Amino acid sequence: MQALTKGFNSEYSEEAPNLEEIESLSGVAILEFGTPWCGYCQASFRALEEAIKPYKEVAHIKVFDGKGKRLGRQFGVKLWPTLILLKDGQEVDRAVRFTSVDEVRTLLAKAL
Repeated sequence: MQALTKGFNSEYSEEAPNLEEIESLSGVAILEFGTPWCGYCQASFRALEEAIKPYKEVAHIKVFDGKGKRLGRQFGVKLWPTLILLKDGQEVDRAVRFTSVDEVRTLLAKAL
């Protein structure tokens, strides 16, 4: 799965995993939907980086989303960035258009 990195992932991947690959994950993962040109995504970059960096075991899947991108539609993503917290491939919670480190830490605390 090219989009998956353990710890913070700085690059969006055009090649998104499929839903079956996401559901087969074990452990805690953050599934991020957005685009490199999205102003909200750019503004949230440092908050996400700071919140995830201490958790080297957390998978960060960063997916380039947009029209015709199936995985984002399967998760009902409508705004960017959207973070979906997964535990063993199942959604625990999500954060949409987050701006602070505390928002991401609060999200992560629900599965760690």
